[in-house]
Amino acid sequence: MIVEIVTTGTELLLGQVVNTNSAYLANQLNKLGFDVLYHSTIGDNKKRMKETLLLALARADIVITTGGMGPTQGDITKEITAEVLNRDLHLHKPSLANIERYFAKVKRTMVESNIRQAMIPDSAVVLENYCGTAPGVVLEDNGKMIINLPGPPRELKMMFEKCLKPFLIEKFGCSKIILSRVLNTYGIGESLLEEKIKDLILQQHNPTIALLARKTGVIVRLTAKADNEAEALTLIKPLEAEIKSRIGEFIYAVDDIKLEEVVAKQFVENKLTVAMAESCTGGLLTSRLTDIPGSSAYVVGAIVSYSDIVKINELNIAETLINEKGAVSEEVAKAMAEGVRKKLNSKVGIAITGFAGPGGDSHSAEVGLVYLSLSDGKKTICEKKVFHGQRLDIKFHASQAALNLLWQYNKKNNKGK
Repeated sequence: MIVEIVTTGTELLLGQVVNTNSAYLANQLNKLGFDVLYHSTIGDNKKRMKETLLLALARADIVITTGGMGPTQGDITKEITAEVLNRDLHLHKPSLANIERYFAKVKRTMVESNIRQAMIPDSAVVLENYCGTAPGVVLEDNGKMIINLPGPPRELKMMFEKCLKPFLIEKFGCSKIILSRVLNTYGIGESLLEEKIKDLILQQHNPTIALLARKTGVIVRLTAKADNEAEALTLIKPLEAEIKSRIGEFIYAVDDIKLEEVVAKQFVENKLTVAMAESCTGGLLTSRLTDIPGSSAYVVGAIVSYSDIVKINELNIAETLINEKGAVSEEVAKAMAEGVRKKLNSKVGIAITGFAGPGGDSHSAEVGLVYLSLSDGKKTICEKKVFHGQRLDIKFHASQAALNLLWQYNKKNNKGK
């Protein structure tokens, strides 16, 4: 079954609101085996909405709209849907009762315009709204289906889970499911990764392979369509194993697991502790590590040595070293890692120093230059990186590279994997 998702709202076209509804619906519908082939976004305009719905009906079996279900004159989705399908609107008393109960519950006055939300096209299946006022509707006509859902993401998600998903499963059986496995990588570019598995990409059918570059690294998404989850996994596993045999050194996790979670698990398993000395990242690495529950088991503490005076006074770095080599240098990065490890008495010390930019000072030509160093009392290593982007991009990339350094250290020197 081919599906088109039509999101409505001028605020979406203006970029004032991020369209998360389309992503959510596409993900959920794909899991049920539907083929979401089209996405459309339109403003609150009757003519363009009617044209869009007619086009969608011509090329899709199911059209799902979101938004335009409120009480104002600009909320026109149901009216245009009814017009396209040549249906009249009538007052749906159960929906009106639900709206009245909602206003009583939140202790707000219900105005007359809210009654518009209980006006339903003839012969529609009504989807109850469990956390708002606008009911959803399902309309069928000549083998086609239009589904109107509310725009607020919380209302839409609850309506989908409680009402629409069971309806679709009962109506269509949803015998096929779509399952994806995501291999998260770091330290390898998209082009090189593609080159290493190019033959697999050229041969793909079911499962399919997709490469996506994200700020956390490149992900490899493997997607299979099958009768059930077990069968889909059976299709994916051999391909996943082959890809891991080629790029396994760069894969830090599968599916929705962050690099900081992997590193946290390593530290706990190996009974190691870590302390951070951060300059250009301003504590971002520490924040990401301490976002993980139980981080007190391995994070001893951190020093944000943003200024040279803090590097000198708190990390015991010689002023002459900073003057000779510069605060952003391999030598100072190593001294920071060693200094924080000794100062906070941790097993491992890691340091970040660099130029996050933007330019405008004597270091403008070096914006993006970052040094990362790790010290464990036996050896001190350092990596030089050059990142691109805006200030916040560089800070994030530096923290991600530092997490990668910790991950690689644990893999090579300890039991964690």
